Amino acid sequence: MSGVSIESVFKRYGAVQVVHGVDLTVEEKEFVVLVGPSGCGKSTTLRMIAGLEEISDGEIAIDGRVVNRIAPKDRDVAMVFQNYALYPHLNVAENMAFGLRIRRMPKDEVKKQITEVAEILGLTEYLERRPADLSGGQRQRVAMGRAIVRHPKVFLFDEPLSNLDAKLRTQMRAEIRRLHNRLGVTSVYVTHDQVEAMTLADRIVVMNDGNIEQVGTPMELFNNPVNTFVAGFLGSPPMNQIQGTLTDQGAQIGGHELRILGAASGQTGRDVVVGIRPEHISLEAGPETSPLPIALDLVEPLGSEALLHGSFGDTPMVLKVDTHGDVAHLSGVSEIHVPADLVYLFDAETGGAIRGQAN
Repeated sequence: MSGVSIESVFKRYGAVQVVHGVDLTVEEKEFVVLVGPSGCGKSTTLRMIAGLEEISDGEIAIDGRVVNRIAPKDRDVAMVFQNYALYPHLNVAENMAFGLRIRRMPKDEVKKQITEVAEILGLTEYLERRPADLSGGQRQRVAMGRAIVRHPKVFLFDEPLSNLDAKLRTQMRAEIRRLHNRLGVTSVYVTHDQVEAMTLADRIVVMNDGNIEQVGTPMELFNNPVNTFVAGFLGSPPMNQIQGTLTDQGAQIGGHELRILGAASGQTGRDVVVGIRPEHISLEAGPETSPLPIALDLVEPLGSEALLHGSFGDTPMVLKVDTHGDVAHLSGVSEIHVPADLVYLFDAETGGAIRGQAN
């Protein structure tokens, strides 16, 4: 079983602790994405799996073997970096073959492996070119090819798409996912981009300040965030969060009553954070909606959709609405409508999810 087990892992640099007792199991053939803001400990955790960072405390096992004191070259992992890390004086074939030759693999076998992987990645016609003659996407495929030819037990990706433009990132995301489906190799992928996490992962690990906030499938985390941090991190645009107080029928926010189906009973007066996804807000009243005034200050047309930026009192808000081919009418929006069954509730003090969150 070529899975990865992380048990109570800490990382300290002197007196500064940057990873705080992380526990995580990555199953065989699973694609797990570590996501979070800069400085949350995700890349450090990945580098500890690779052996590029020493573990201060805890245990990491790969394929059932504890690797705490095993050198990176002996862990049978392959890492794809953000900066490609290709040898500029070697052509594509030589770059991909470098690790195999270091391991003294027979030349015929090396050639066979390079040919097969180049075909998978669409690099066959570029094998004689050097990195300087390739596009960013082609260089990233070479870096991935160099990892694939080794047939490692685990792939490790450290923000591999960060240097690519938006269109190429979208294309490479799809290629990486197809490649994983084809090869079925256990993969751990680090990114700060929640869109990459949502589209690539079998499971997402949301990290913050050296801790794991929540682990689950993309839709589990999107539909049922465990706290306000996860709720605000996953989703594009992120969830609107408004301070309020529970009432018998829902919540009082900024002097307005917001009806909430399934609001926590018996907790009237409790301070809460009301979460509303931008795509759940409507411009039209419905039988189970509550009206809220909004001061609109910007309309961002995206084609079939538009983002409306404004504020409810002192709280900034973003809406995502259909344009129906025209945005002129959107600039006059002054009232929005919130469905009673699509409202999240979090404790105002702890940020933890409470009853009444959307399902």
